[in-house]
Amino acid sequence: MAPAEILNGKVVSAQIRERLKNQVSQMKEQVPGFTPGLAILQVGDRDDSNLYINVKLKAAEEIGIKATHIKLPRTATESEVLKYVTSLNEDLTVHGFIVQLPLDSENPINTEVVVNAIVPEKDVDGLTSISAGKLARGDLNDCFIPCTPKGCLELIKETDDTKPNGKKVVGDVAYSEARERAGFITPVPGGVGPMTVAMLMQSTVESAARFLEKFKPGKWRIQYNNLNLKVPVPSDIDISRSCKPKPIGSLAREIGLLSEEVELYGETKAKVLLSALERLKHQPDGKYVVVTGITPTPLGEGKSTTTIGLVQALGAHLFQNVFACVRQPSQGPTFGIKGGAAGGGYSQVIPMEEFNLHLTGDIHAITAANNLVAAAIDARMFHEQTQTDKALFNRLVPSVNGVRKFSDIQIRRLQRLGIEKTDPTTLTDDEINRFARLDIDPETITWQRVLDTNDRFLRKITIGQAPTEKGHTRTAQFDISVASEIMAVLALTSSLEDMRERLSRMVVASSKKGEPISTEDLGVSGALTVLMKDAIKPNLMQTLEGTPVFVHAGPFANIAHGNSSIIADRIALKLVGPEGFVVTEAGFGADIGMEKFFNIKCRYSGLRPHVVVLVATVRALKMHGGGPTVTAGLPLPKAYTEENLELVEKGFSNLRKQIENARMFGVPVVVAVNAFKTDSEAELDLVSRLAKEHGAFDAVKCTHWAEGGKGALALAQAVQRASQAPSSFQLLYDLKLPVEDKIRIIAQKIYGADDIELLPEAQHKAEVYTKQGFGDLPICMAKTHLSLSHNPEQKGVPTGFVLPIRDIRASVGAGFLYPLVGTMSTMPGLPTRPCFYDIDLDPETEQVNGLF
Repeated sequence: MAPAEILNGKVVSAQIRERLKNQVSQMKEQVPGFTPGLAILQVGDRDDSNLYINVKLKAAEEIGIKATHIKLPRTATESEVLKYVTSLNEDLTVHGFIVQLPLDSENPINTEVVVNAIVPEKDVDGLTSISAGKLARGDLNDCFIPCTPKGCLELIKETDDTKPNGKKVVGDVAYSEARERAGFITPVPGGVGPMTVAMLMQSTVESAARFLEKFKPGKWRIQYNNLNLKVPVPSDIDISRSCKPKPIGSLAREIGLLSEEVELYGETKAKVLLSALERLKHQPDGKYVVVTGITPTPLGEGKSTTTIGLVQALGAHLFQNVFACVRQPSQGPTFGIKGGAAGGGYSQVIPMEEFNLHLTGDIHAITAANNLVAAAIDARMFHEQTQTDKALFNRLVPSVNGVRKFSDIQIRRLQRLGIEKTDPTTLTDDEINRFARLDIDPETITWQRVLDTNDRFLRKITIGQAPTEKGHTRTAQFDISVASEIMAVLALTSSLEDMRERLSRMVVASSKKGEPISTEDLGVSGALTVLMKDAIKPNLMQTLEGTPVFVHAGPFANIAHGNSSIIADRIALKLVGPEGFVVTEAGFGADIGMEKFFNIKCRYSGLRPHVVVLVATVRALKMHGGGPTVTAGLPLPKAYTEENLELVEKGFSNLRKQIENARMFGVPVVVAVNAFKTDSEAELDLVSRLAKEHGAFDAVKCTHWAEGGKGALALAQAVQRASQAPSSFQLLYDLKLPVEDKIRIIAQKIYGADDIELLPEAQHKAEVYTKQGFGDLPICMAKTHLSLSHNPEQKGVPTGFVLPIRDIRASVGAGFLYPLVGTMSTMPGLPTRPCFYDIDLDPETEQVNGLF
């Protein structure tokens, strides 16, 4: 009998590896930046495993596969191993993934559980139960065959006649005797071993090719919801209810978040951890778009609706990666006069009731932190007024087990006072006095208590009336929670460390010597950071059409800057990638929200916007053109429902000025004309034509309220084109200018004022803040949003006015000075018939009814 024919694994595997190498280089040419990825997870340190892994790593390198070897110690537990399996499953750069067996751990680990945790599409070893089941069924299209049997099959297929030489007999078979009996035989080494490795490489390349078929690199693989449009358009809540949101965990995976970066709050909302930003820090940012509007009127312009309609169009209709970043609404007005605020019609954030109520508790965290500061101020004044220096010091630095020790925050206070000591027993009487007494001047306290409820009777109150407070009463007030400086800090912070720093810088009063007193001086800033540690994570929700939305921070747009958070924008810009879009919205008209978006938010974030979307309506322009006043509850006057081109043209002056304001910052402007059914085509065309004549990059009619993303398709295409246009973003003023000059630049350039007038109180504050070292902060104008001037009655483009500055206040932690033009209400009241009359819960379905 003739000896067995030798099947030479070395030769065949070398041919296969050469073929794979060519395939990989083709892939890399077709998709620049793409590399097939293989991950090998090992537990322990067995010599045989190390040897096999090295062979695999070497083969991968030769072919051009990026191989990652994760080696866990023998102390690894099953849950630790499973955590690594999950993160490799979710890693889009890994296409093949094997667990090196046996698992060499001193802890019991169920191998089957670990192997079956590998997602089938990455199971290049073909060892999961799903792969085995598919193989048994003969369903070979999308399953992987285990590498050793597959190597044997390939070897049989590729049987060749070459004679191998120089082999050692180290296999399981008595090679020379078996060779005499068998028809075919493989040598060891050089037989099935190299083939197994080659098959692993082949499966990895195959998996990478499948990945490229399904995923376009940089493109999310996302399911959009189809809208079932109805005429007439139902109520917002009915539309919100008619659409079943995707589980928020699924949406998080679709947009490239890892499960360890997401904290689920039920099925429809989640918080995203800041570690996502760290992981994606090398990813280029997407295009940054801000939505603003003309000067608001009681008729509403629909900025939020346009923001959501635009992202639905870019995502569900143009298949771009796109994120909306919006403010979280205050809960107070939801039960007051305003009702819900999540966009409207077929362009909204869902579920609407979650969006408008507690969400994930960020505003409650702000309320708790803010009121802790307020309690600390009054308690400290009380204790200072009722104790000697020594008694105060002994209580501030108590003796614990006979040892006195300063806390970290107290050591920092000593350093600020220039006292370089760490032993409490070495302080002189004068040093004890300076350290222990903040000596707050009650007349200078700027920090108020807050509540997220519209309660007009808290606008001015007397505190400290109980006998236990020994007659230390003072007049104070409550603001609504979103007016707290802590909300502005949350919106402008860039990291946990930066938030800690900003919270500690918040100035709450001055001492009787005129020195600023901060939360750090009160010793409370570390506790504030603890209360705010979850609030800093943006909240993930979705639109009606299934595109992602970050809802995060909602500062006032007058005494603060009226924009959602920098952190949410940053994470979103990384997630969408260089071809994607992030659309955010600025509160009130372009003269307020947009000006602050550029001069405050972009100044702190360093982000450069690509496009301004300026929202206008025909009816609002008619009001700016001198149309009749509108009274809530009464039918609209005829001027607003019948064609009147003359009124539109006169009112266009306001849109023209806001286009000019946006272009002052060097960013292209797209005008979105939000169409109502009573608008005539001639009116809509007139607005578009005039806008383009006066410097808009484009002006388009939108019907997204009635049609969802489809109705904002033309707007989305215009935004895409504008984002490619050249822009030269610039800020309006230099921070080094005197406070008065910065205010004057905004008043003259943005509002069209002739000049400004600083009233005595404002003049005094400008000097005080400059002396205290806060003169270099940006300016956040607290002015009526209903006119470009300080008079809310003056519509259109008022001229010939001098802007009176009543007072100037400082949000030092957030990082701006806010001049007051007129009086600003920071606590809304309830009307005669508040919205809460209509709000109720269905005990059967647990459905919230009556939220608009």
